Order: sequence, then structure tokens, then C-alpha cells
Amino acid sequence: MASFTDQTPYDVRFEWGELGLRALAERASVFVIVDVLSFSTCVALACARGAEVLPYPWKDERVGEFAAARRALVASPRRESGYSLSPASLADIAAGTRLVLPSPNGSSLSFGAAEAGHVLAGALRNASAVAARARALGGPVAVVAAGERWPDASLRPAAEDLIGAGAIVARLHGSVSPEASLAAAAWARAERDLAGALHDCASGRELVQRGFARDVELAAELDASPAAPRLRDGAFARDDGP
Repeated sequence: MASFTDQTPYDVRFEWGELGLRALAERASVFVIVDVLSFSTCVALACARGAEVLPYPWKDERVGEFAAARRALVASPRRESGYSLSPASLADIAAGTRLVLPSPNGSSLSFGAAEAGHVLAGALRNASAVAARARALGGPVAVVAAGERWPDASLRPAAEDLIGAGAIVARLHGSVSPEASLAAAAWARAERDLAGALHDCASGRELVQRGFARDVELAAELDASPAAPRLRDGAFARDDGP
């Protein structure tokens, strides 16, 4: 990556997707992965209840072997059954549960970031807790929005992730890159009607049309989860310090 893409003059940085993560990876020490609908919201919910979430690549046939080796359950690829990428499916998950949660966006970013520094899963539900933990870990902090995918698999910047990233940026300290400042501005605009913004954006409309309006409602509950999930030894777990 060209050096002008790493946002090194700033303490707080923001980018999109795998290439954005790569651009920031060498010169940041804390990475916040934001995938509001729905990977990061699932992680926030599960870790707040004392469960652990193991990210894993989407549609990898070795997931069963991976989970068995780690004495973990495997989330269903369908939102309609069992534990899955539906935040509502994890609302009552038991403490101590270890759950492998394949994801097409948030998981792959988490794996990539783990090689570069501390990794936190950030969402609207835990924006304040994650920002506080990132500050304690020390910067620079790179906030990376996962986005969604177009039919050709290219990155689709997603409004919900821009808003979620901005909520975390707004709670961090230090100098802020122009890219991160724009995310914070999106948050300031959406904060006036957060539930409406998530329901009306493309990803929210998709979930509502598929019958998962509750997932969108859970994702829009600002700071409802007091946990800062941190990736250690391949699993996200609640991290209250030091």
C-alpha cells in the first residue's frame, strides 16, 4: 500500500474493508472492526452475556472440524434456526458458551487485524465500552467498517457501518483523520433518529423484508451492551482490562 493511505499523522483513523485494513495495518496498534448488521452486534450481545465468539470464514467446509477442536458450537448458516448471525438468536445465549460464528465480512477482517494488533468488535450496542477499551490499550486506533457486498462480491459501503464507526470515533481521543471525521459526522446526523436510520438503510430494509426486524432493533440500541469484546487466541470475549 502507498504510504499516503495509512493516515499516520492522526491518532484516530478510518477505512473500509480488507484493503482499507491493509492500508492501516502496519502503523496502528488497535483495530476496531465494525459490522453492525450483524457480526459485531452478535459479538457484542454474546460477550456481554459471558459467551465467547470464534470468528471463522464464511462457507468454509472445515468449520465443523475447527469447532470440534475448540469444543465449540457452530452457528447455523440460516438465521431462522438456532444460534446464527441473527442477533436475536443470541439474546439469551448462556454464559460460558463457545460459538463459532462464520461471517462473510466481520470474521475475515477480524482474522486479518489479529496479525497486526489488538482487535475489538465494535457496534452501536457497545460503542462507549469499545472506545474506552481502545483508549486504554493505547493508539493509534484504526476503525475499520466491514461494509456489505454487491452481487459481484465487490465492497458495498454500508450506511449502518459508517454510522457505527462514527459513533466509536466520536468517543475516542486525539487527532482525527479526515476520513474518520466524516464517519463521525455521519454519526452526528444519524444520532437524531438512530432506529429510523438503521431501519431505512439498505441493509436494514433487507432484514426487515426477510422477517428480521428484531435484529435491526437490537443493533440500534446504543450502548445497551457494556462489554468490549476483544479477540484473544482466536476468540472474542468480554475484556474489562487491564
